[in-house]
Amino acid sequence: MRRPSAWWRGKSTPAKVETYTRWSFHFFPFVEVTAIGLPLFGHVGLKLAVWLFLPLCGHALLCAVTASRALDWTRGTREQPVRLLMALGVVTALLGTAALGLAEHGPGDEGAGTAAGSLFVGVLAFGAGTITLGVRDRRRALAIVAGFAAGAGAVSLPLGVPAPASLGAAFAVLLAGGFLAFTSVFSVWLLNAVYELDAARETRTRLAVAEERLRFGRDLHDVMGRNLAVIALKSELAVQLARRERPEAVDQMIEVQRIAHESQREVREVVRGYREADLGTELSGAQGVLTAAGVDCTVTGSATGLPPAVQSALGWVVREATTNVLRHGDARRCRVSLEPAGTHVVLTVENDGVDRGAQERAGEPGARGEGGPDGVPSAGRGPQLGGGSGLAGLRERLAAVAGTLEAGPVDSGLFRVVAEVPLPPSSPARSWPQRSSSQPSPQPSPSQLSASSPSPSSPSPVPRSVSEEVGS
Repeated sequence: MRRPSAWWRGKSTPAKVETYTRWSFHFFPFVEVTAIGLPLFGHVGLKLAVWLFLPLCGHALLCAVTASRALDWTRGTREQPVRLLMALGVVTALLGTAALGLAEHGPGDEGAGTAAGSLFVGVLAFGAGTITLGVRDRRRALAIVAGFAAGAGAVSLPLGVPAPASLGAAFAVLLAGGFLAFTSVFSVWLLNAVYELDAARETRTRLAVAEERLRFGRDLHDVMGRNLAVIALKSELAVQLARRERPEAVDQMIEVQRIAHESQREVREVVRGYREADLGTELSGAQGVLTAAGVDCTVTGSATGLPPAVQSALGWVVREATTNVLRHGDARRCRVSLEPAGTHVVLTVENDGVDRGAQERAGEPGARGEGGPDGVPSAGRGPQLGGGSGLAGLRERLAAVAGTLEAGPVDSGLFRVVAEVPLPPSSPARSWPQRSSSQPSPQPSPSQLSASSPSPSSPSPVPRSVSEEVGS
């Protein structure tokens, strides 16, 4: 059986706000019963108090059901509960009228009149406030409250209530009902705003990934477009010369081979710039982007003295872990530490915002999670391990420097990623000091948010022929 704390931590921020909003409106009927119904037993006889208390409980229950259905409608999971809203309005009007009639024509003691008056005002106020949950237009919500207040005054006069008392009752219904209606409208607005902000964050991440893909596509086109055109023209010229048995055909094919070699080198530079990551920049970028997203991020350690290959591999671990926290996590705290451990360097990334089931799936070696439609790994559904993303891609990068990767939940409720890489004997990083990175970090580039980069592959040697190069 799951603990309540684990159930609450497993929810996303919008889901937490929605749960809090729903239970707040479910608490209102309890307030109605305790504040209006229980005092009846102290002002009127037991039999009459029971006859008033039971309808009031029914009204409170109807308000709770209407509020739940109205919130479902605002979230788009149910049709507008028009009949339920109309039923609540009719029940509220009948119960309020009965309470007003009791106040004027019931037992003559002062206590009964006070209790009936409180019942009259309270029922109308709670009914009006709940009905406003079922409308989107604020003018209609205001009209509902004003209509209940006007109805309270209009019904009071024919039943023999003095004009000042009728005006006071209408004002009380307007004030109390207006407060509850404002609470309802503001709660719905806040709930929708939280969901819209969450969707905007998802869209921002997708746009960052799309922008990086476009950048890579533009760079690749600029590098390969001209060279491929030249290769095509020179190949055609070589074919014509070869058909005429001209010796210049060999020179043209040598030039084609040279251009192909140059193209391959330029493509590798583009891909290398797209793949490689500087560890110091990634640490600063991780702290900056997580802090901007509202996550308390602490970074300790320095990348000074680490070999470039080690920095690149560990930089991708930082980038992937940060992307998962930003993309689908609901973390409040994240800790990134880089420290020596004998002849190794250990990078640890911990956060408290990943679903427990996803953590267990992510921690299974070789497990394959499901990513989003754009190929971005989803921390909430387990990291995607194909196509260079997720744990598989990180293990490939670390394997190139004889490193290892461990990822999974720990006993303290955190999700931990630990990357360990051996250091060369001559590396000065074996004795580098550990320092805290608390200075302001620069804004991360879109590539630091990208979670769907190609998987690494070792550069192949220059091919001996153009056909081998094309095949590579």
